[in-house]
Amino acid sequence: MDAAKILELKQFVDRCKSDPSILHDPSLVFFRTYLHSLGARITPQTKEGGSDNMYNSKEYFHDQRPSEDGDDIIESDIELDDSDVVEPDNDPPEKMGDPALEVTEEKQDAAQAEKIKAMDAISEGKLEEAIDHLTEAIMLNPTSAILYATRASVFVKLKKPNAAIRDTYAALKINPDFAKGYKIRGMARAMLGQWEEAASDLHVASKLDYDEEIGLVLKKVEPNAHKIQEHRRKYERLRKERELKKAEWERQKQAEEKEQEALSALKEGQVIGIHSVSELETKLNAASRTSRLAVLYFTATWCGPCRFISPLFTNLAAKYLKTVFLKVDIDEARDVAARWNISSVPTFFFIKNGEEIDKVVGADKTGLERKIEQYAS
Repeated sequence: MDAAKILELKQFVDRCKSDPSILHDPSLVFFRTYLHSLGARITPQTKEGGSDNMYNSKEYFHDQRPSEDGDDIIESDIELDDSDVVEPDNDPPEKMGDPALEVTEEKQDAAQAEKIKAMDAISEGKLEEAIDHLTEAIMLNPTSAILYATRASVFVKLKKPNAAIRDTYAALKINPDFAKGYKIRGMARAMLGQWEEAASDLHVASKLDYDEEIGLVLKKVEPNAHKIQEHRRKYERLRKERELKKAEWERQKQAEEKEQEALSALKEGQVIGIHSVSELETKLNAASRTSRLAVLYFTATWCGPCRFISPLFTNLAAKYLKTVFLKVDIDEARDVAARWNISSVPTFFFIKNGEEIDKVVGADKTGLERKIEQYAS
């Protein structure tokens, strides 16, 4: 990159550090989007006269909502030592023996003779010739795990890990506790960069029959396997955190929607007339969800003291906007009056979080407003 442009970029970043509000410039919306895609958290823009506590602001809450651009977390690359990894071999599979074949002593002897020829060829560096002899030996004695494992070891020398793996599977099918089968398969898997699988096989081989070669290969394989495991744990943790964050955001969103729904059922500054038990329960539930005090006023048209205090009740509703004022005519809503055991009017009940916390009986103006002030705070 041009050195002058890099310097300008550094100066811009330094300026953002000293004054983060710059990032809220409308012309930088593309840059904010890019920062969000990297998982960055941008301090919400403060409003004049607003709260200084960013964590309690709705702007902060909405800024923390999960990204809608996609649910996938883009994983970074892992720095692995893959200097010994080879390209996968795709040659046609070598001949495999028939496990149902009856192996006579003559065939066993002939297979052993072919194996000796193979070992001589290996010592002379003639690996392809060794493969031919071992293949012939396997056809003669397909029940020998050692023959498959030996051919697999030659395939490893020829850098043909897939062929080696096929032979080790055959060997381990014959003898599931065959250390050499696990060892060769682990070495072949390491050549393909299958670090975790390679480490698993080599550890099994080590437990069955340890040798120094296994230890040397593990020194190369284990660091890569550990890096992959740590990488996986890291991103599993990030995904879990993302899921928890998304679930929390959804929970808060639902709570906010319920609160808005509850608020829509309440009329701030007004007295709400109640005509049935179900209507009363709806209003009291809405008051509870919004953590508001509800004042339930029982009255009657023929009640002189009620006519005296009703205008004050209306004025108090206009004064205490965060308090819910409910009014019940005992002659119109007899079921509500019966539910609350009303014996005289006017009667005022003070209800918070669904529980009756106090009441006033009679047209006590001073006592009514004093209790509203006490419980509304």
